[in-house]
Order: sequence, then C-alpha cells, then structure tokens
Amino acid sequence: MAFSIILHISGEEAVQGEVDDLPTTSDTMIKVSNPHKLDGKDVHYLTETVSIVFWPVHRINFIEILPSKEQEAIIGFVRE
Repeated sequence: MAFSIILHISGEEAVQGEVDDLPTTSDTMIKVSNPHKLDGKDVHYLTETVSIVFWPVHRINFIEILPSKEQEAIIGFVRE
C-alpha cells in the first residue's frame, strides 16, 4: 500500500510525495517517489526529471500522512 506524505525536512520547505512503506525506528533513509513542493512545483534543489529521492531520516523533523481517497470519502460522509 502506498502512502501520500508530507515531509518536514530540517532547514527546508516541506516536500510532498509517496512512499511504499512508512519508516520504522531502525530505518536510516526514507524513499520518496514523485517529490514536489506543497503547491505542486518542483523542489528547487532536485533535478527536474527526478522521480525518486532518498532522504536521511535524521534530517526529517516529522512526517504527515495524508488520507487516501477511500478515507476521505468516509470522513467526508461523516462530516456532512
């Protein structure tokens, strides 16, 4: 199962992307696919055509996990 996430990287703008698995306490790197800024623009320090990036976990302040479309549909139904 893939997860959409927002990475809050120390000293950088937040980056949104997808991960196959959430990092565990023993991981030292996190693999992020399709990284981009929250507004959808390219991350300025990455090459334009990059589709996968590995970030060291020690540089990450925290990770937000975005709800899947199925979860949004359930939550949306409850909130209406």
